[in-house]
Amino acid sequence: MSIHLYSYIHNLTVRRTLKILCLGGAGFIGSHLTARLLKEGHLVTVVDQDHGKIQEWMGLDNLRVVKEDIRRPEWGLMELVQDADLVIDLIAYANPGLYVKIPLEVFRLNFTENLKIAEACVTLNRRLIQFSTCEVYGKTPASFLNGQLLNSEDPQFATFSEDSTNLIMGPVEKHRWIYASAKQLLERVLHAYGIEQEFNYTIIRPFNFIGPNIDFLPSEYEGIPRVFSFFMDALLHGGTMKLVDGGHHRRCYTYVEDAIDCIYKIVLNPNGVCDKQIFNIGTPENEISIQGLAYLMKDLYLEHFYQPGRPLPEILSVSGEEFYGKGYEDSDRRIPDINKAKTLLGWEPKWGLKELVLTTMASFTSEYPKAEMHSNCEEKLRI
Repeated sequence: MSIHLYSYIHNLTVRRTLKILCLGGAGFIGSHLTARLLKEGHLVTVVDQDHGKIQEWMGLDNLRVVKEDIRRPEWGLMELVQDADLVIDLIAYANPGLYVKIPLEVFRLNFTENLKIAEACVTLNRRLIQFSTCEVYGKTPASFLNGQLLNSEDPQFATFSEDSTNLIMGPVEKHRWIYASAKQLLERVLHAYGIEQEFNYTIIRPFNFIGPNIDFLPSEYEGIPRVFSFFMDALLHGGTMKLVDGGHHRRCYTYVEDAIDCIYKIVLNPNGVCDKQIFNIGTPENEISIQGLAYLMKDLYLEHFYQPGRPLPEILSVSGEEFYGKGYEDSDRRIPDINKAKTLLGWEPKWGLKELVLTTMASFTSEYPKAEMHSNCEEKLRI
């Protein structure tokens, strides 16, 4: 980090310096949020298992890092919450492959362990910002009433509002929904604590954030990352861009910088407007099918990043069961209603779809040569 940036951070004055406990603060969203909180001069304690994404900020006076697994008994939760003005909980399994492969562990982490955090905040009277998911909305009416709707493509059947939309899950045998159900149940418990014990919480439902540090490349690490990273891996290595069930599902993508601007407004909570509220954070205008995303990324790669001689990927359709395993199902379409964030917070997203996709791709392509060079050096050392 430059001396100028370091001085800028430490000389910032803010209206009120908060002591913030950020659980999962070194993940994709968490690392960007941690950077913003530090930049604004707050005192931040990050609890996470891997701190690679916040390495740049290590050593700052207003950052404390705790390497910990919250599933471990007696990991110091009460002491950490006691010392905070605000608790932000981002800890979750957010990976469809895991929902299908280890559903019980997904439930335990996303509900049972996160409930312990919420109840610590209730006991110690600390405000909680709880990250949930847009997946709590489940399916659209169009997905199962297609023949009964005059126009199933009408966005009104896929636009989700925080306080009025019915939450429609799939059948039990499609256990992919255990993630969304666990998150929804946690939201309902927080709501109940708000009613019975005046607990102060805010729930955030993210809609498909992307940006730098979003995920790993699957060819370099085990596991199944989000679709953007899969497509980038195929582009960089000349693999296959696999479209699950044809890639007809549609999503609204939001650049992480826009998202963090909204989240920080929720942190500040002007005049208590966020108390006991749920907020969608997303960009309705950035809707695209997964198939459309694949072709957009391929076109942008050829235009801006392709090096002659490298192999090009092919785009193929695979079944959801083949890709993820038995028990997979997905929501067909998700459009966020962001009128609440606009009205209460004065927030609107700024990044358009092509701009945010290109910028995120650029972050991958700038890091990939470094990773490739490191891999080649390791190979030479082994030889």
